[in-house]
Amino acid sequence: MEQKEMKHLYWRAGFGINPKELEFLSTKSREDIIDMLFYESQNTLPLKIDTHEFDTLTQEQFKKTDKIQREYIEKSRNKIKELNHAWVERVLNSHSVLQEKMTLFWSNHFACQNGMILYVQKFHNTIREHALGSFKELVKAISREPAMIEYLDLKQNRNDKPNENFARELMELFTLGVGNYTEEDIKEAAKAFTGYNHDFEGHFVFNENHHNTQFKYVFGKAGRYEGDDIIDIILEQEACAEFICKKLYWYFVNDALNKEHIKEMTQVFYPDYNIETVLRYMFAQDWFYNPKHIGNKIKSPIELIAGISNTIPLSFKDTKQLFAVERMLGQILFFPPNVAGWKGGKSWIDSNTLMLRLKLPSMLLSNGTIANNKKGEFYDSFQTYTKEKVANNFFKTTSNWRVFNFNYQQVSTKDLAQYLLQCPINKGTLNYLETLRINNKQDYCVQLMSLPEYQMC
Repeated sequence: MEQKEMKHLYWRAGFGINPKELEFLSTKSREDIIDMLFYESQNTLPLKIDTHEFDTLTQEQFKKTDKIQREYIEKSRNKIKELNHAWVERVLNSHSVLQEKMTLFWSNHFACQNGMILYVQKFHNTIREHALGSFKELVKAISREPAMIEYLDLKQNRNDKPNENFARELMELFTLGVGNYTEEDIKEAAKAFTGYNHDFEGHFVFNENHHNTQFKYVFGKAGRYEGDDIIDIILEQEACAEFICKKLYWYFVNDALNKEHIKEMTQVFYPDYNIETVLRYMFAQDWFYNPKHIGNKIKSPIELIAGISNTIPLSFKDTKQLFAVERMLGQILFFPPNVAGWKGGKSWIDSNTLMLRLKLPSMLLSNGTIANNKKGEFYDSFQTYTKEKVANNFFKTTSNWRVFNFNYQQVSTKDLAQYLLQCPINKGTLNYLETLRINNKQDYCVQLMSLPEYQMC
């Protein structure tokens, strides 16, 4: 497997790869490397923080006074930020890179918000558990999650007062996509999910007294269906497999969808809906490594941070600062903008986020300074960010340059770009690079990661 193909695979299935890892993989086949990706992600380790103060509180105690409720909610919000921090640290440090990538993917696919830490943590770990398994089991598990039940009003979906929010999003955003169902399908499916609820601790509860036991008519079938039956019927539609494969292709390959490639993936995915199987197929195809797919995607904020950390291991000391930088970059984990999630692609970039993105490596690794003795078009974009002006905005991070020095010890400073950048370098950037002093490998590394080209993977 060629080095450029390995770099492409590890940027799309993970968050980058260093020279030492490339050297280790250099004698292995594409099949062996793909096997390693899945092997390293086969054991699911739940993401948990200390929630003991919430575990013993009962619903009766919670409802005693408004003060108790306010304090509980405020503590819960802080704990969600702590879980956010723990998730980022997991992404930055885990060797199970494919599982982390798929956990991010499904978390945006099943976009959901909730203010209760126990529900948020449980929802996250359900996604993590099924991220590389059965899509059918994942959808069914999500339908029973207290966070989703509250987010899409399933608690209000009762026999005598149907609420169609969940049934609509289930078809439109989670499984089929617009045009592959009717309004009548939504109305009938909503009846099957009546009675879905949860207790205060976050355990799923099916209330038979609120469930519609009549016949439902969905996709040409009739029966006294419950929620799981509807999910089974939806997944019988090949349009569901195609819809998910389009999203996987968009996420891993290219924003411009190729009908033939998606058709191939759909045939692999349908009817078993095994997530690992379809990913293995996609990563094994020659078209996945076509040069037109390499370096053509804009990194999400989390991918950008993780890519920097993959080169120079990082750790954030301050949860509030991490939360702030996520907000400024436009991706706060556990807080998607709406039920459709983050749009991704070009939407990550605007006049505000671009400048922060270009500045981020220096702020994380060099206390907000850019090592540069030359002026020019590229330098001018940074000149307002002097050390004095950003002094109050330093990020409290630790960076392990020893690991960088070890992994890149055989790489000359002038060759760093071929390891750090995936897309072709434009003429303006090449002219800029020629003005730089490259006697310091660490400084030059920061400068390369501050280029517009580093935004791409």
